[in-house]
Amino acid sequence: MSNLDQYFFEKLRKRQEEGTLRKLSVEKTLIDFCSNDYLGLSRSQELWDFIEQKFRALALRYNGSTGSRLLSGNSLYAEQVEERLASIFQSSKVLLFNSGYTANLGVISSIAQKGDTILYDELAHACIKDGARLSLANRYSFKHNDLNDLENKIKKSTGRVLVVVESIYSMDGDACPLAGLVALKSKYDITIILDEAHSTGVYGEGGNGYACSLNLHHNIDIRIYTFGKAIGVHGACVAGSDHLINYLINFARPFIYTTAMTPHSLCSIDAAFEFIDRTPSLKEQLRKRIDFFLAKTKSITNRTDSNSSIQTVVVECSERARSLALHLQNNGFDIRPILSPTVPKGKERIRICLHAFNTDEEVSKLADLLIFYNN
Repeated sequence: MSNLDQYFFEKLRKRQEEGTLRKLSVEKTLIDFCSNDYLGLSRSQELWDFIEQKFRALALRYNGSTGSRLLSGNSLYAEQVEERLASIFQSSKVLLFNSGYTANLGVISSIAQKGDTILYDELAHACIKDGARLSLANRYSFKHNDLNDLENKIKKSTGRVLVVVESIYSMDGDACPLAGLVALKSKYDITIILDEAHSTGVYGEGGNGYACSLNLHHNIDIRIYTFGKAIGVHGACVAGSDHLINYLINFARPFIYTTAMTPHSLCSIDAAFEFIDRTPSLKEQLRKRIDFFLAKTKSITNRTDSNSSIQTVVVECSERARSLALHLQNNGFDIRPILSPTVPKGKERIRICLHAFNTDEEVSKLADLLIFYNN
């Protein structure tokens, strides 16, 4: 075994001993309470047919994009899709990225400069933290959704101050106190970057996100939307001013040096938003499932305070989290434990994702199992 393989082996062995070793799986037989497919669009035959119909009508002649958008990968259709997304998100312009991860990397790493300060919520996604790490700016976390802690850190910050938050947080499912954050913006010279990953498609008119649903979008400098969750396809975009988009085209390395989206991916995004606009009942079905789950599990004291599709039960121990997840899986539900280092030690939990396609019977049985386990 080479020295490098020995290093790999020891690191993996340590994870195995700690019970935190990650593995890929292809389990598809259990009832889905795990995926981010909140509206069920990734499995929708109706949307699939609509995408194919739209793609054929476009008569696009390329399987691939052939290069980055600054070389050969741009197209009139890509710009048309961006114009439609800008209208949906009520923004001057948008710029497409291949994923929400690369969009956050591109925005944060290219805008924050040496001497600036990035302040991010402690529960922010890894891509936000990685984007901050790639920049030359000072970077600090603030206590989750704690605007007092954030304000104290703003007062101590140097240079331009970028505050990075999520509209709906992926681990607890709770919402950002956006109105309070906007009030801070009126008091201090800060730039707000809002990741709308878990609100895209679920909140707002036509699925245009949490900020738009609160009519606060004009107060947010930069919004990042992801299409691989409720939208059911793939990709992402950044919404903001004309100057922002032109800046990213020139300075965001994950945009400049990445092969552009394929024509079929562009068509999938375009069709999915049109489909959501045609079928508002999907959001209504999801809301009913969430309300039903909340009513059924109100006696569970260690459930986090969430009104979104994401619900969690904190068990404060990796072994108990794995045990509860296995118990639920053995009863037919695809639910996974969330362990350290994804969450801090003592905050281990199971994460439950509710969907428009889950039935009341499925939700009720799941709630009963949770209540019985926690008693």
